[in-house]
Amino acid sequence: MNREPARPLEGRTVLVTRPAEQAEGFRASLEALGATVHAVPVIRVLPPQDPQPLRQAAATLHAYDWVVFTSRNGVRALAQWGGRGGARWPAGLRVACIGPATAQAVRQLGWPVHLQPARYVAESLVDSFRQQGVRGARVLVVRAQEARDVLPEGLRGLGARVEVVAAYRTEPAYNEAERLQEVLRRGVDLAAFASPSAIRAAVRLCGGPDLLRSVPVVCIGPVTASAAGRAGLQVVGIAHTYTQEGLVEAVVRVLVAGGEGSR
Repeated sequence: MNREPARPLEGRTVLVTRPAEQAEGFRASLEALGATVHAVPVIRVLPPQDPQPLRQAAATLHAYDWVVFTSRNGVRALAQWGGRGGARWPAGLRVACIGPATAQAVRQLGWPVHLQPARYVAESLVDSFRQQGVRGARVLVVRAQEARDVLPEGLRGLGARVEVVAAYRTEPAYNEAERLQEVLRRGVDLAAFASPSAIRAAVRLCGGPDLLRSVPVVCIGPVTASAAGRAGLQVVGIAHTYTQEGLVEAVVRVLVAGGEGSR
């Protein structure tokens, strides 16, 4: 009987680009599979330029019917700026999350989760709300300052009254530019990206896409893959489930199968 090797990534090198506070688990999973990991956080997560709208929204949560979180960063920001805990969560206020990691962050605070789409992208969450019905509902969308407008516009199209607040913003980690370029010049077997903002930041830190174009790229989902494609990068794999675990599986599929089964 043929058995898969316990360390299938032995001798392979992977560039991890997630922010430092989010990369540790991903890095540990890859290293446990035998990979040599270069962790270079290409973005920094910062407070919004104007935190007052988030503070105001957090202070008036009772006025909303739904709160929608698109990432763990948004959950943490609302908790930080609003100073809220699960015991103070307004009765009747429902929560929607775009993916399981975000839902886990919500539950860890003792807050409820009422809606999570089957596919962890904004378009799928809009479809879930279409089935749920939100006409006339007041919805607070807690998201990144530079996020896409697919979700709020989709909800408005369903008749919801939507308020969007920036919970955080990202910017390129300029202090990592030299190290990123050095790692890429030495060569890696694969680079893993978990957000469009990380793609844009990596390109900026490299002074353009040229240094990245020869590196095979695996992305956490189709939105990130689309950003990579627009930058001219070589996307060889997309996670089947848009989570950290799915990204690990995509890395293994591509490196072990030589790039096959990446979709």
